[in-house]
Amino acid sequence: MANLIVKSIFFRSISVQYRKIKHELIIFRSIPVHIKSMSAYFRSIPVHRFVISFYFCTVKHKISAKMAGTIKSMNLIKQVLQLKKLGESNRGVAKKLPIDKETVNGYMRTIKDNNWQIPELIKIDDPELERMFHAGNPAYTDNRMEEFLSLLPYFREQLSNPKLHVSRFLLFEEYRKGHPNGYGKSQFFFHLKQNLVAQKDIVTVMANTYKPGEKLMVDYAGDKLSYIDLDTGEIIKVEVFVACMPYSDYPYVICVPSQKTEDFLYAIRMCLEYLGGVPPIITPDNLKAAVIKADRHEPEINTALRDMGNHYHFVVLPCDPVSPTQKSLVEDEVKITYNRIYARLRNKKFYSLLELNKAVWELVNQHNQTRMQKRPYSREERFHSMEKHLLQPLPDVIYEMRYYADLKVQLNGHIELRHNKITHYYSVPFYHVGKKAKVVFTRSWVKIYIEGKLVATHMRSYEFGYTYVREHLASNSAAIVERSASHYVVRAAHNSDDCKAYITEIFNPQRTNQPEEIYYRLCDAVLSSYRRYEKDVVDKTCSLCIEYKVFSYKRFEAILKNYESTKASDESACTAPIPKNHENMRGNNYFQ
Repeated sequence: MANLIVKSIFFRSISVQYRKIKHELIIFRSIPVHIKSMSAYFRSIPVHRFVISFYFCTVKHKISAKMAGTIKSMNLIKQVLQLKKLGESNRGVAKKLPIDKETVNGYMRTIKDNNWQIPELIKIDDPELERMFHAGNPAYTDNRMEEFLSLLPYFREQLSNPKLHVSRFLLFEEYRKGHPNGYGKSQFFFHLKQNLVAQKDIVTVMANTYKPGEKLMVDYAGDKLSYIDLDTGEIIKVEVFVACMPYSDYPYVICVPSQKTEDFLYAIRMCLEYLGGVPPIITPDNLKAAVIKADRHEPEINTALRDMGNHYHFVVLPCDPVSPTQKSLVEDEVKITYNRIYARLRNKKFYSLLELNKAVWELVNQHNQTRMQKRPYSREERFHSMEKHLLQPLPDVIYEMRYYADLKVQLNGHIELRHNKITHYYSVPFYHVGKKAKVVFTRSWVKIYIEGKLVATHMRSYEFGYTYVREHLASNSAAIVERSASHYVVRAAHNSDDCKAYITEIFNPQRTNQPEEIYYRLCDAVLSSYRRYEKDVVDKTCSLCIEYKVFSYKRFEAILKNYESTKASDESACTAPIPKNHENMRGNNYFQ
């Protein structure tokens, strides 16, 4: 009895201590064996057993609760599909990614029910994939949850006081007496675990272990390199990207203009080409080009990086915030880079980024081919013998960074795309005017989705103007956009040769270097004149305009009206009767 009392007092003191420990716990979800070994270790200590088991339970459900009821990003779903394509189990996917196992099960059931193929789903653009998986968002209410949440403070109080000796089962019995239509036993226990106050985390650091060909760690060096601009003489500082295969300690280094997303993705692409394959996992630091919002349990990955992962078939698993031990190897490579690259280039001058990178790559190759200390092989030999054959092959098509925009179809049947200070308009079918569109574009193409369906695809333009498909335009818009010099010449030929000659002369490149659009109003006036005036009058006006080099709308109209009035007066003079006897008429005999 005395032993039991002592043990109980010790257990309560340990529980209080664990509740006072600092909040953060470093867990490598990608290495589940460590969690199992840790749990087994604590089970060997009877006093700690309940505390540790309760901790792991609360952590698991805390993550699950955070993900429940939310629509997952399509990029995250594609990350799930990538892991499933590699043969990962649903439970394994849930441990590697910030997603609940039941959610993964639901997606897999949806794929099976619809007979979808995972490789084909990965290729589908995000808006269309979202429509397939989330055709509608069901909304529901459950009064039982409201009743349960109102009782939750009481449950917490009862369970947190060890002197009361209250069990969860006793609370369930009391709950069912007061709420006979409430949750059943399993649901009650589940929601109770989900909503209990989480115990403060135990701070633990686990040793990193690496599998061959599994992971690529990437980071930027703190110090910068530079080159001299030949045109201005300015010293241009550049960022130094460092990557490393942790199993073989095989590094890659490249200089890029900045840490922007475009440069970051370019550096990763060049690194993968250097490796000659793709590892299934890439672990970046929490820089903005990789992670939009850092979080230990659910980091928000940059959309462009996830797109790249879906293209190259790798999963992005960033380091936990403020966890230098998780990327210690790549940081060691940064230090080696300082010693073996920076130091050797300190007295050299470079006059382009390419020239600088060539010098860096030469030193990187020397470093990789140098035999490692206390080991009978080099990093390059280790990588080629143990890792390269395990990498996934590079895709046939080079990745192009994708950009996303939510735009509205304007009254002219186009969306207005502004990017990098360039504005261009792209057409969609005219009956979509006023609708919201999701636009996905790269350096090469633009795709426009409306209501989850692809409605238009265009080649990317880098000039101000319009890109359209004639079938997209309404009839009045089509008539306007089809205007050109050749268009007007063809129409003029249907009227007369004089009209064709005048229109041709208007657009004669030897006569003018002005844009064609300047003379469109004049051509419209000339052609419309045939509906308002007699044909010979307009033809003669065209001839006179060619003779006198008249190429303005107002002067053409003036000549046309003047010639019409002159012709009318001449005709009236010719048809008037000649008087036979008049005082002003001299007669035939006057000149004799």
